Amino acid sequence: MLTTYRIVHARPHDLPLLPAIELAAARMLTGHAPASVLGETTTQFVFRDAWRHGRLWVVLADQVPVGFAHVVVHEPGVAHLEELDVHPEHGRRGLGRQLVATVCAWAEERGYQAVTLTTFRDVPWNMPFYERLGFEVVPSGDIGPALLSVVIDEYRRGLDPQRRVVMRRWCDAEHAPREQHLRPTTLGSLGTTYAAAGPGHEHDGSPDAYCTSSTAPDCATQP
Repeated sequence: MLTTYRIVHARPHDLPLLPAIELAAARMLTGHAPASVLGETTTQFVFRDAWRHGRLWVVLADQVPVGFAHVVVHEPGVAHLEELDVHPEHGRRGLGRQLVATVCAWAEERGYQAVTLTTFRDVPWNMPFYERLGFEVVPSGDIGPALLSVVIDEYRRGLDPQRRVVMRRWCDAEHAPREQHLRPTTLGSLGTTYAAAGPGHEHDGSPDAYCTSSTAPDCATQP
């Protein structure tokens, strides 16, 4: 029997189940990130704050969460995709893609200019996955203090900045550059700039629901 998945705003009783999804998804990054990072989980306080502000979505399979997307707002006009995880047992069904689409639609509806994220540049299901969904590498001159602080925090936690990349997807054509001929490189050495050349909104109680039974390849894991 084909499983039907729904993407909705997280419910309070979903929150304690999300760390297990984080840990299961993190196993796919073994060898790409230190064990200390792969063993991290988001605190319930952080999840509850995201839920309270309508910035946390879950994929439901028979009412049980099997994936989620967590958004934070570090600067005005920009929604930052802090984490995107799908349990490996439910991978390759397009669920990560649907979660990203949900976040981007939510950001555009609420007037955000862009959605940003950081991810691994050399893991096939990380940077290439987001490139296919319209994200581009942020030019070094566009990495402002908010994004810089995110990458510095990753460095302090043990992630190699040479293997990380900052990406952005514009919400509308008005804010997108007219032409970009950019190629992804590394984040370079930590400092005031990065060589990354290359391409509080309250939840209103009405969940954005998406249903899918797709079997398209999809495998999204983003620490």
